[in-house]
Amino acid sequence: MRRITVGPFNRVEGDLEVRLDIDDGVVAAAEVTAPLYRGFEQILEGRPSLDALILAPRICGICSVSQSMAAVAALRAVDGIKAAPNGLYAANIAHAAENAADHLTHFYVFFMPDFARDCYADRPWHTAIAERFAAVQGRAARQVLPARARLLEIMGLIAGKWPHSLAFQPGGTTRAIGLGERVRLLSIIGDFRSFLESLVFGDDLDAVLGLDSAAALDVWRDGRGGDFATFLAVADDLALDALGRGAAPLMSFGAYHGLEAPLFAAGLYDPATSTTRALDIDAITEDVSHAWMRDTAAKPALAETLPDADRPGGYSWCKAPRLNGQPIEVGALARQAVDGDALIRDLLRRFGANVRTRVIARLLETARLALAMDRWARQIARDAAFLDRAERPGEGAGIGLVEAARGSLGHWIELSADRIRRYQIIAPTTWNFSPRDANGVAGPLEQALVGTPVGAEGAASVAVQHVVRSFDPCMVCTAH
Repeated sequence: MRRITVGPFNRVEGDLEVRLDIDDGVVAAAEVTAPLYRGFEQILEGRPSLDALILAPRICGICSVSQSMAAVAALRAVDGIKAAPNGLYAANIAHAAENAADHLTHFYVFFMPDFARDCYADRPWHTAIAERFAAVQGRAARQVLPARARLLEIMGLIAGKWPHSLAFQPGGTTRAIGLGERVRLLSIIGDFRSFLESLVFGDDLDAVLGLDSAAALDVWRDGRGGDFATFLAVADDLALDALGRGAAPLMSFGAYHGLEAPLFAAGLYDPATSTTRALDIDAITEDVSHAWMRDTAAKPALAETLPDADRPGGYSWCKAPRLNGQPIEVGALARQAVDGDALIRDLLRRFGANVRTRVIARLLETARLALAMDRWARQIARDAAFLDRAERPGEGAGIGLVEAARGSLGHWIELSADRIRRYQIIAPTTWNFSPRDANGVAGPLEQALVGTPVGAEGAASVAVQHVVRSFDPCMVCTAH
């Protein structure tokens, strides 16, 4: 048995280190470390309540809208405010655009360039993959980055700027969208759909989203152009469905709430039994036994953030969130499984959670978001308010639960005299990259890395990179 350290990782948002125990060329155990402490929860304490709308988005420049939406939802819960319908539609469009852009960035900038590495030079697909996906020099980047920039023009129309906009408020959004701007929104969304259909999928989005089984996916992708089919071919050749397997329950807080049911349902999906059950938010706890944190209340609504860099047994600034005492995997795979997507559920029944299914879920979700954005833009009512300016009591406690691209994001807030008495944040990467808990149970990534073959490559193993990137870590969001 030997121990190696992998890190710092490139093409990862923030700092990340992974320590691996290797036995006969295979990972026997893993410890995932978030080496950067942020302290946003401490920064927010004592400030006026609406400062959360200024500071929380600055936790991250990639999922800034997600942080805004969680802070907005928490304040809305405290004050009992109901947002203007137009404001809900506009916020959903902006949030979906950010998450869709995140999915594209993950696939084209973070994930696919690993297959252009020299270690795959003997594979028949390597030359084509390197020409298209190589970091910086690949042809795909020259097509994807302008498409991503065009998509994010939505932020200018709805929120004035991106990231770190102040347009998202408990009562809705501050900027009204006129008829001409709605036409521009629909044009941008239409361009995004065309990009997905021509380059990503090579097919109409409705046809892609109509795939309802692994067998249907196999038939559909035969002879298909598009980068999704290219990924599927590479994934099959490298058996990515056997890499990064996880057995943890899959959780979603529900996403894109509006006047009716949310676009993606909330709940918990158990891959072992293929069953879904309701989500008990009160069952969420945080364990700090292996974090550089002092002991505090287990429930986030009562907890404090008290750093302790010398804590015995600590190896990460990341706490260990648990639901009913269990580690939980979050992300697009969880969202689509909980929501009942037939293809994703069939893939989980056949292969479980793995590198391949996580990437498939993100790309399919991007297609669903493109159609949803178009629908929301058409539902914006003319000459109706975007912001409800109801009085805010600023007293009490609330929870804001949303879905960022990487998974479930929660903000717990307590106000007194309209000032922040307590603030706790559990980000998606906190769930997926958590350290062990007091019972010695590893977090989702730590579990998924077990069994990964590294051979003689050791710390340079590309297989480890694939597993880590399938969860798409955003370490700057993780430790507050």
